[in-house]
Amino acid sequence: MKVKYLLASALCLIPGIAAAAIPYRAQQNRMPAPTAPDGRDAEAFARNRRFYVGGMYDFSMWQSRTDENDIHAGGKNTSSFEAVAGIRIYDTFRVEANYVRTRAKWNGFSLDGNTGFINAIIDARIDNLYRLFYRQRLVPYVGAGAGLSWNKANDAHIDNKITPAVAAIAGLGVEMGDIFTVDLGYRYMYMFTPKFDNISDLAPSAHQFRVGARVNF
Repeated sequence: MKVKYLLASALCLIPGIAAAAIPYRAQQNRMPAPTAPDGRDAEAFARNRRFYVGGMYDFSMWQSRTDENDIHAGGKNTSSFEAVAGIRIYDTFRVEANYVRTRAKWNGFSLDGNTGFINAIIDARIDNLYRLFYRQRLVPYVGAGAGLSWNKANDAHIDNKITPAVAAIAGLGVEMGDIFTVDLGYRYMYMFTPKFDNISDLAPSAHQFRVGARVNF
């Protein structure tokens, strides 16, 4: 008999519990939909300034080479320019394309080329959560790139006029607001062997010091 009374009491409580849940469900349905990012997510800067273009001046120190026949090619210093275009995937990651007017020089001969790189670059930008209190102006970066170089030799002959090239880069971006960035950088450039007739195993490589600017849009 006690079991019957307990079951009857439980059945009587069910309508009351259901009625109590109605205001809660109505409140849940009236909650606003999630809002758009408030400027503190991983794409806060990239979303507003997704693309950029720029230019750089390059001062290159070409490395020397002495082959197994004691033929020496002494590297010289040269100057050149490059054009830059990039896209930001995230605030801390971007992909950049470079067109470099390559000028390499050794004692007795030189090389002129057009080199294209595709670079993957990581920016050491602070998390956007803290931008509410602090505006970052100095943004260090590191990256690596690969590409091709179309070359012409002066006072020498080369067998491979098109050669692969790779690069490692590092630098510092100085942000003068959201639109304009001054770029101070370094690049180690290595070009696979063009096979000069006078020193066949010379692979042009250089320490390049770069200065320029980027416009973000």
